[in-house]
Amino acid sequence: MSKDAIRWVVKDSSKPNVFWPSEEMKKKAWVSDEKIYEEAAKDPVAWWAKLAEDGIEWFKKWTETFVHEPPFYKWFVGGKLNICYNAVDRHVKTWRRNKAAILWEPEPLNEPHRVLTYYDLYREVNKFANVLKRLGVKKGDRVGIYLPMIPEVIIAMLACARIGAVHSVVFSAFSGQALKDRLLDAEAKVLVTADGYYRRGSIINLKSNADIGVEGTTVEKIVVVKRLGLNVNMVEGRDYWWHELMKDAEPYCEPEVLDSEDMHFILYTSGTTGKPKGIEHHVGGYAVQAYWTARLTFDLHDDDVFFCTADIGWITGHTYNCYGPLLNGATFVLYEGAPDYPAPDRWWQIVEKYGVTIFYTAPTAIRMLMKYGDEWVKKHDLSTLRLLGSVGEPINEEAWLWYFNVVGGGRCPIIDTWWQTETGGTLIHSLPGIGPFIPTVAGRPFPGTKFAVLTEDGKQASIGEVGYLVHLPPFAPGMLRTVYKDPERFKQQYFGVYGDTIYYTGDGAYIHDAMGNIRITGRVDDVMKVAGHRIANAEVENAIAQHTAVVECAVVPMPHDIKGEVPVAFVVLKPGYEPSNDLETEIKRIVDKLIGPIARPEKIFFVEDLPKTRSGKIMRRILRALLRNEPVGDVTTLMNPESVHRLKEIIWLKRS
Repeated sequence: MSKDAIRWVVKDSSKPNVFWPSEEMKKKAWVSDEKIYEEAAKDPVAWWAKLAEDGIEWFKKWTETFVHEPPFYKWFVGGKLNICYNAVDRHVKTWRRNKAAILWEPEPLNEPHRVLTYYDLYREVNKFANVLKRLGVKKGDRVGIYLPMIPEVIIAMLACARIGAVHSVVFSAFSGQALKDRLLDAEAKVLVTADGYYRRGSIINLKSNADIGVEGTTVEKIVVVKRLGLNVNMVEGRDYWWHELMKDAEPYCEPEVLDSEDMHFILYTSGTTGKPKGIEHHVGGYAVQAYWTARLTFDLHDDDVFFCTADIGWITGHTYNCYGPLLNGATFVLYEGAPDYPAPDRWWQIVEKYGVTIFYTAPTAIRMLMKYGDEWVKKHDLSTLRLLGSVGEPINEEAWLWYFNVVGGGRCPIIDTWWQTETGGTLIHSLPGIGPFIPTVAGRPFPGTKFAVLTEDGKQASIGEVGYLVHLPPFAPGMLRTVYKDPERFKQQYFGVYGDTIYYTGDGAYIHDAMGNIRITGRVDDVMKVAGHRIANAEVENAIAQHTAVVECAVVPMPHDIKGEVPVAFVVLKPGYEPSNDLETEIKRIVDKLIGPIARPEKIFFVEDLPKTRSGKIMRRILRALLRNEPVGDVTTLMNPESVHRLKEIIWLKRS
């Protein structure tokens, strides 16, 4: 770490592990006066109207800012715009024309990186928009995008947005069957995919999965990017190479004038029924929220290099690996590969190479890299970093402090963001110029939004009391408008608990302090009821992770004849530690101390690995099923399906 690196945070001398922005951060930050919260709360609708005018170019201004017909709502009604025009065209008219937009880093170290300026992006997007038109795609048609983390995925998304087509991006690690389910529901007309890509040194034949995915669907044409030069199956009259279509494409495509409430994209997310639900986001509100949350949440400036590690197949990838940075005219890194290939310092190598200033990743990845040890981080100069972000799940204190001290050198604020596929952008966190930054505490609602923590009977929970996190109107502009083709599911799932004017997030939370900072405790189905007490799984996990031997853990409930449910912990140990009865006792004592005996795990299973999705999320559902001896369901989309068999053996041996 450079001795000249600026300190962006200072420690609160009166409170352990509470940090505030330094004077340097306050001077640089877009916002440093906490009166912003009060001003926005006076009239949130007028607040968002001003942000919409300041951040987005409209072809025609809206006539009504917010229309609420519970449970449905609209923003900027009557407004006309194009999000692709805002993300690309308007920058090309300025000095940003030759500014780097995308810094693409391939996984193989021997392959050259690519830099796309805003003008490069403008040209490619215009051409591919015309390609889509030639293939018969019109405004409102759905286009499936099944691509790895390569620049073409951004180009394809923007091209759809330019002509008013609705893109539906599917995570490239999903199976052909998972792709098919989503293409069928979206009734996609065209699919954009690639021959293959690299993942941890292996070659993934993506086209073969795409072929399975389109069988029996409405897909008429497939466009294939030649990423690896594989000899893949190409069906004449249906399949086309991207580069061949682009050769003859016209260089300019007029951006479609879209209504603010036209559908922008569908993104599928897991539902409690097992059937993926298509979350529907609309153009105007999403554009405004993506612009302003990227700008204020990450304090994004023209001299920043932003690196969000999320795959484009998730909402984090949509908003902060595409639209948010581009709407702001920023430079961002797009990385194809895994965080620990070919070595555990791959991300830190990229941060050093490009002088990354803002780094945004998930707690699961932080814990994984923490397990490898500090030396991999310390091999690299990370002094350009000035802000760190966390996303995806509540972060435990040990991971927060490691991220802060080792990766950020104790200099950088950690913006712990809460949001969902449904919310479209970050909605609860501390603002970089205001703070505070407290391990495990997300922060306050984004200015102009109102959240509450309610008890089961709908009363306001007191400070420290775990309840249900809800969003109150006027809802954030980037929020989902409905579930695609299933408005009843939208009503039931999001407005079926506290009435049709209160959005139910499905997350547990509590108010941490009088300032209104919120601690997210995890999904409500990850909250246990032990002897009548509601205990959040994340709370117990955070306590267990305090033990020096623990690198990662997951806690799930197990049925109990007397208590109803009891916590059971699955614990991954750091290298050099061995499972023992003494260690199990020590961990239980920590839980007793930090939470109380009521939260003490009934059993602790020491395991080598936890079942995870390819995005790194721990599949607690599988752990619950194994404990209850129930079917675990499909495990083919797991990053490590072999872990399930090992866990079965461990559970069986312990029971024996």
